[in-house]
Amino acid sequence: MAVTTPTRPPRATAAPTPRNYRRLLEINWIGGLGGWVWLIVVILPIYWIVLTSVKSRANYYTTNPLAPPPEISFENYSFVMDAGFMRFFTNTAIVTLGSVIPAILISFMAAFAIIRAGDGRFVRSVNLLFLAGLAIPLQAVIIPVYLIIIRLQLYDTLLAIILPSIAFAIPLTVLILTNFIRDVPKELFESMRMDGASEWRTAWSLAFPLTRPALVTVGIYNALTIWNGFLLPLVLTTDPNQRTLPLALWSFQGQYGVNVPAVAAAVVLTTLPILALYAIGRRQLLSGLTAGFGK
Repeated sequence: MAVTTPTRPPRATAAPTPRNYRRLLEINWIGGLGGWVWLIVVILPIYWIVLTSVKSRANYYTTNPLAPPPEISFENYSFVMDAGFMRFFTNTAIVTLGSVIPAILISFMAAFAIIRAGDGRFVRSVNLLFLAGLAIPLQAVIIPVYLIIIRLQLYDTLLAIILPSIAFAIPLTVLILTNFIRDVPKELFESMRMDGASEWRTAWSLAFPLTRPALVTVGIYNALTIWNGFLLPLVLTTDPNQRTLPLALWSFQGQYGVNVPAVAAAVVLTTLPILALYAIGRRQLLSGLTAGFGK
């Protein structure tokens, strides 16, 4: 005769008490309120700048700063374009691309060499040298940089901005790429070596494609930093034809100090490429910046 064992009924989970409900509701209200406050803090300046840029000069001084204009006017954008905005935009694009691309290539080769060379004393010293660059602010060495540029006879050229920008972009780029290349499985490198591939071929055929998220991350970060750079163009250039956008905005404000809508229009035009760049690579930013730091 078969004996059947009684099955135990499933254990009921404890129902949440009204006190827990109230506590959860209070936490949600606090978090939601903080989120809305932060949204207002972020959106309000952007709203004001965009709104001011489409106001006429007369409407700006006679209407509420946060109220929509009676009619939308694009005369401020025409004024900024006629003032040489495209020349400043071209200079900034040349400086940004001329700094970001070499910095990424040099940093990638340095990071690959640091990872593949092992844990020798020389490699650790080189890595520490790159990390030491993170502790040196640009403001502390701007006078030596100025003297070097003068000695090289590069003053008042775009190359005078590009070379220091590359130097200051390398330390952080090496740090991020080193942590990312360290996550690449060693078996892949060994497989490439057994197939007869050289270290140069391994770097560009294996490591470079696998580090694409980190490359996009450092590319966007360095591009934003250099695009918004103000100190180097201010100190190393005086020719109006060599001005970049941040310096041009400052000159707009000095020369047309009362024309706030024109300055707002220039800010909007300056920010559009940054927003487009962030929208393209935003998915890669978090994964690239956090690569290797969880170990």
